[in-house]
Amino acid sequence: MDKIREKSLVTIKDTAKLEEYPFANDLPLVFLGEIVNMPEHGIFTGKSGKSYFGFHIWNFRELTEDEI
Repeated sequence: MDKIREKSLVTIKDTAKLEEYPFANDLPLVFLGEIVNMPEHGIFTGKSGKSYFGFHIWNFRELTEDEI
């Protein structure tokens, strides 16, 4: 699994499943970090400022410089 860095801009890896997520219209997200007592689950903030947490971090990837 590729490790995503804290405070990086991320998006969902499998765009075919994007509509299953509550943040589908709030991308890209900022990955704030892993939840300490929930390993492999993260805290994210969307463009709107809304926070999302408890999602598996392996479902995300960092944006490339070209995507930013």
